[in-house]
Amino acid sequence: MRSAILNITFDSTDPQRLAAFWSQATRHPATFHDMPGNPFWTVGGEGGVNLVFVRVPETKTTKNRLHLDLVPRDGTQAGELARLQSLGAHIQDDRRTKTPGGWVILTDPDDNEFCLEAGA
Repeated sequence: MRSAILNITFDSTDPQRLAAFWSQATRHPATFHDMPGNPFWTVGGEGGVNLVFVRVPETKTTKNRLHLDLVPRDGTQAGELARLQSLGAHIQDDRRTKTPGGWVILTDPDDNEFCLEAGA
């Protein structure tokens, strides 16, 4: 037997807002699921893995122990960085000049870290 990853789940004080950001970032639709006692939002991901957004009362207080790495599908890293910032992402650290083929560490509207890689 083995396990497969079904979802990557984000705790959020505003799951609808966070799902909207990730929907625009990935260009996959956001869907609301009105499960009794457990409403949540999903954004369909590549390879069948969904991003799931659930409501929690507390805000994020420490660094993520897990993060997503994004890669531009169309265009350049600089162009994708500008697009993500226009959606509400913020640069936390720019490693493009520090590391060959470097990446940019960003945060989403709930302050979750993610990286934008250089791409192929």
